[in-house]
Amino acid sequence: MFTVIEILQYLLYILSMIILVQIVLSWLIAFNVINTHNDFVRQFVYALDRITEPLYRPFRRILPDFGGIDFAPFIVIIIIRILQSIVLPNMLASLAGGGM
Repeated sequence: MFTVIEILQYLLYILSMIILVQIVLSWLIAFNVINTHNDFVRQFVYALDRITEPLYRPFRRILPDFGGIDFAPFIVIIIIRILQSIVLPNMLASLAGGGM
């Protein structure tokens, strides 16, 4: 069971890195540093959007419009950090203390 929790930790870490890359990439696109007319860039951004949009959608419905600033990625990262630092370690500790 420890391995499953460790795998979840790694997957949450990878997901948070994907979100951070998407945040930085969106800023670079917004400031015209990266050109979206490039096929590779467009496909990469599309792939990141397909991965993260299901995570953002519930928060985008709840959050008010902040005038072009999307806080959904930050909320998802905060939830990931809570899972990584509180929930999964407590699960691991309860399994270790449970005589397993």
